[in-house]
Amino acid sequence: MITSNKNAIKWKDSFLSILLFLVVLLLYQFFSHQRHLINPADKLLPTFSQIIDAFNRSTFIPDRSGTYRLWEDSVASGRRIYISLIFIFAGILFGVYMGSFKILDKLFYKFFLFFDKIPALAILPILFIVFGLGEVSKIALIVIGVVPTIILDTYLKVKAFPQEQLVKAITMGSSKTQTIFKIILPKIFPMALDSVRLNFKAVILFLISGEALAATEGLGYRIFVVRRYMAMDSIISYVIWIGILSLLVDVAICFWLKKSYSWYNK
Repeated sequence: MITSNKNAIKWKDSFLSILLFLVVLLLYQFFSHQRHLINPADKLLPTFSQIIDAFNRSTFIPDRSGTYRLWEDSVASGRRIYISLIFIFAGILFGVYMGSFKILDKLFYKFFLFFDKIPALAILPILFIVFGLGEVSKIALIVIGVVPTIILDTYLKVKAFPQEQLVKAITMGSSKTQTIFKIILPKIFPMALDSVRLNFKAVILFLISGEALAATEGLGYRIFVVRRYMAMDSIISYVIWIGILSLLVDVAICFWLKKSYSWYNK
């Protein structure tokens, strides 16, 4: 009896988790069907078959240059994100140091607090002028848009760290560096990683913004290229692909946190 109740609750929870997805798909199918009854050549709301066909063309059929667009764009965007993440994780380490050393706190806190309030897109023209239209400006946009937030978030977590643990470590003879890497960072890192996970949408936003204005390949670049031809089937397929990739990153980070930091998930 208990087992059947648990199964019923499990099925109910599973149904509720996908209910809104089903509602959105049904509404889209309804309005798409209505528009195509009026105009079979309608491009605003392509049918599901048209979206799937656009995805297949960009994924499995090479273009005139012999490249598979979706894979080429995914690799280009992925490379930019990978390089940006190196700076983002460096920001976590800097935030730990800034929260641990008073001189760094006094020197950098207000600077990053002010810099974090400046919209990164507002300085995009400056980045293009200073760094040109190449890869550096796109990566710099992501770094400037996300790293200050990560640094401040990590800094606040360090400041909220239980002081009695630090006093105990220092009393037992630990140096400042040992205290940071053996006590503070292991406790702070999973929370900082969670912050990176929650800010990943901002990473994608700045990536698409940079690619849309100056790029020859990338997911954001392709979306704005096909926009000129009102190719909504390709746009929607790319948007769904970006969502899937972002979700996979989120799931991977959550899985790693669960396996490596079970105490944090509890």
